[in-house]
Amino acid sequence: MAKKHKKHKEEEEMSESWLLPYADILTLLLALFIVLFASSTVDQAKLEQMSQVFNQIFDSGSGLMEQPSPVNVPVTPNDSDVDSESSAYVEDQQALSKIQDSVDEYIAVNALEKQFATKLTDEGLLVTIRDSILFDTGKAEVNPEYRQIAEDISDLLVFDPPRNVVITGHTDNIPIASSEFASNWELSVMRSVNFLKILVRDNSIDPLYFSAKGYGEFKPVASNDTIEGRAKNRRVEVLIQPRVLEDGTLNDAPQ
Repeated sequence: MAKKHKKHKEEEEMSESWLLPYADILTLLLALFIVLFASSTVDQAKLEQMSQVFNQIFDSGSGLMEQPSPVNVPVTPNDSDVDSESSAYVEDQQALSKIQDSVDEYIAVNALEKQFATKLTDEGLLVTIRDSILFDTGKAEVNPEYRQIAEDISDLLVFDPPRNVVITGHTDNIPIASSEFASNWELSVMRSVNFLKILVRDNSIDPLYFSAKGYGEFKPVASNDTIEGRAKNRRVEVLIQPRVLEDGTLNDAPQ
């Protein structure tokens, strides 16, 4: 009876000996599927992910049958999605460049180079207008003599679909001596608001996409120690914002 018991034990041990090579075969099959998946499209991010998976499988020293912890492979954006976002951003920047060309043409035709300037920035197309062509000293109402200029600019700000536009007033650092305004802050804000009112009188413009603010003397672009510098600091800026940001995010909602 003892011999039969020993024989039965040996057979049981032999019947379990196939588990180890079976686990190794499954591990190799997993590696094969990963290679096939990664080779379908050559992508550096996928290759790095594959390398991480190999390291976790073969460096851990454990087989599939030992129930290792699941491998978390980060998901990267689809290449086509990234290309689409990049293309949309480039197209929007080209559209802003065409708007700049239109504004520059208006400036040239009306010989306003000394009063106007345009610049493409990370925030959008910035149109800078010297205060001397819009306002009298210490005043916030647009000078009737130059009101037509504000109305012409309004025509240039009609977009389909609309774009967000921010009007910002700035002053120099000379304290204002006026009973109407307590500080340069109030003056800069009211100048931007009054300028904005003229712009949105055109029924083609949706006011939801326009806003106004003022920084007073606190964002100078030149030194306030000279007459020329202070003249540059007294300005109204019109920022025409992009519809698509550099990361592909849409910026077309009203402010």
